[in-house]
Amino acid sequence: MRSEVSKMNVNIRTKDILNKFSLSRQTLYNWIREGKLNAPKKDWRGWRMWTEQHLLELENIIEMNEQKNQTPLNPDAKLQIHNRRYLGSKYKLLPFIWKVVSENCKDIKVVADIFGGTGVVADFFNKKGKTVIVNDILYSNYLSYLTWFSDEKIDYEKIEYLIAHFNQVQPREDNYVSAHFGGTYFTVENARKIGFIREEIEKIGDSLSFREKAILITSLLYAMDKVANTTGHYDAFRRKLDTTKEIKLLVPEFKDEINKGNRIYNEDANKLVRNITADLVYIDTPYNSRQYSDAYHLLENIAEWKKPEVVGVAKKMVNRSHIKSDYCTMKAPQAFADLISNIDSKYILVSYNNMAQKGVGRSNAKISSEEIIDTLSSRGRVSIFETDFTPYTTGKSKIDNHKEILYLCELS
Repeated sequence: MRSEVSKMNVNIRTKDILNKFSLSRQTLYNWIREGKLNAPKKDWRGWRMWTEQHLLELENIIEMNEQKNQTPLNPDAKLQIHNRRYLGSKYKLLPFIWKVVSENCKDIKVVADIFGGTGVVADFFNKKGKTVIVNDILYSNYLSYLTWFSDEKIDYEKIEYLIAHFNQVQPREDNYVSAHFGGTYFTVENARKIGFIREEIEKIGDSLSFREKAILITSLLYAMDKVANTTGHYDAFRRKLDTTKEIKLLVPEFKDEINKGNRIYNEDANKLVRNITADLVYIDTPYNSRQYSDAYHLLENIAEWKKPEVVGVAKKMVNRSHIKSDYCTMKAPQAFADLISNIDSKYILVSYNNMAQKGVGRSNAKISSEEIIDTLSSRGRVSIFETDFTPYTTGKSKIDNHKEILYLCELS
């Protein structure tokens, strides 16, 4: 009995725990915070000292997670447009946006979301009965817009069949994705499956309409996000590959009957506004230096499927110039002024936050609040609304007293 007790009290370093179970430090501490794992005592240096009892607890947690990951997918589960991680997503701010618009704007029938991102703002207005114009410079986002905002007829049963088929495949041969992204962004098994599925979609392309192909690719991209070994973007991957859940695709849920008259674009917003008219133009530019072409290069790579050369630790496409934004550079104020001067609408609604002097350097805004107000004031009367909001960060910076701001300009 005494030998068993002494064995259970053997002190083990955190470093050894991480290596033994191939875990990241963040995952380990998350399990402690969630109450899944008892916190170890600390020694005189403040170092956590783990015991054999903790090893048993960890083995149980990992085994339970593996069993959970092997649980069959709910056949009735459907994919929603907001089911993804995305820098600057406005999903949690939709009630605030709607309050400002509903209380201060009149006769809004057509809404243009010209930096669409995930598309959640356009989706919100679409479900409110508005015709939407939605645009983004990223091709991967354009494909998701075709999925949720197009009214092109599709064979829904074919989509369901193909996604069910893709979920069953277990490819054993390596491919473009596993060669470049296996063991880093994804497990080797998931990377093989991603590459196999994307190649299959390309092979059967002649039997698919363009929207059907977009739906299948979108389902794959969203599924990738659920198993990616990242903090929510692809600027880097976690040092420890502890996201081992098997990739599963879901069938997107959409209502074509509300999509009549919608228009979908994959263009530079500054060029697009010269050719569209709307009652309300919503603007959510990427104000800081974090290029979305860098953060989501891997999704763009899979969406375009040109199999380009990739470089660096992050395995980014060599040529990303066509999807880089002036709004992430010192050119941002000039680009914004050009954008606003060419908008044809009743109202302009601009999203912004007060991080200009907060957070890490890359998060600092390239356009100041004063510049936004001055530029909008050249077109009409400006009203300002704000709300408290906890922003999505990559876990490296904590932002206190964060405000999300809406500037509403009624054009004169």
